[in-house]
Amino acid sequence: MLEIIFTIILVGYFIQTIIFIVGTNKSFEKNPNEKLPTATVIVAARNEEENILRTLNSLAKLEYPEGKLEIILVDDQSTDATGKIMDDFIQDKPHFKKITTHKDDLKLIGKMRALAYGVKEAKGDIILTTDADCEVKPTWVKTICSYYKDDVALVAGFTTQVAENWFGGMQALDFIYLLTAGAGTVNIGKSISCIGNNMSYRKSTYDEVGGYEALPFSVTEDFTLMNAIYNLKKYKVIFPLDKDALVTSIPCKDVKSLIRQKKRWGVGGLAVPLRGFVIMFWGFLANLLVLLTPFFFSANWLYLVTFKISMDFFLLYPVHKKLGIEKNLKYFFHHQLYYLIYVVILPFIVLPNKKVIWKGRTY
Repeated sequence: MLEIIFTIILVGYFIQTIIFIVGTNKSFEKNPNEKLPTATVIVAARNEEENILRTLNSLAKLEYPEGKLEIILVDDQSTDATGKIMDDFIQDKPHFKKITTHKDDLKLIGKMRALAYGVKEAKGDIILTTDADCEVKPTWVKTICSYYKDDVALVAGFTTQVAENWFGGMQALDFIYLLTAGAGTVNIGKSISCIGNNMSYRKSTYDEVGGYEALPFSVTEDFTLMNAIYNLKKYKVIFPLDKDALVTSIPCKDVKSLIRQKKRWGVGGLAVPLRGFVIMFWGFLANLLVLLTPFFFSANWLYLVTFKISMDFFLLYPVHKKLGIEKNLKYFFHHQLYYLIYVVILPFIVLPNKKVIWKGRTY
């Protein structure tokens, strides 16, 4: 009987996987370089002295038409050397600008406040955001902005992570898996998620939804803003699979920080529409049944487990190949074990206690 239930769950999982693949592979027309809009890159940073220089160096190499790009660095009350590193780096770079948030501004908190500071100062038609632990390609801004047709309000991009060992490698694959699910649903018109370290939107549309000041607080501000723009039902939200727009971030260094990251995403994910819960619940059941293999082992059960693992590989392989990072697939089985465990235990971490600790702050 349980094998029949497992089979039914995997049929749904298979349909879900096909939807992700079809949506992710949807192509979008680009504008020529001469039609690129003005753009502002915003990087909100708090206590990132170990990583910020890597990000700044990559931003300084961005390729974009002269006079059409500005870069705003927001020091979110860092208590380390982040602010000084910014100051020293931008001295001879007039298209860079640094601003600092203030403790007495209580209208917004956390990263939402830092980003709101940046958008308020931005002059570009398109706002792009990335994080202070990320490295962007020289083609990043040009590629993202080329997708802005008149009816497009938000363009999201893919992010991977540095994969120098199994711990970073499994996180890198998980980023791609989650973003493939996000891209697949966004591109079929059923928006669920994106990631703020590779996100962009029209400043005019941001103003139309009232900015972060008009949105409910969230520890996943990227999803909150995307959802507000999607709910206008006036513009397109797209998520192209394009290697020239790939961003690379730093993985969590240890299990404690990884759990905190997953909990933050999990708490933020509680605001997803019903379809998001359906996807999460289906994944939870499929992974739970795989974990039960030692208790219900049989030849048929093993076939079902192999089918589930194969689906995950055939989802990940073409995306990694198109992004030019297929070498990371050597960590596929590390990711599978990690994925099985955290998907099953995450609800039991998130639901009893929704307190989130991030960047030295508690929400």
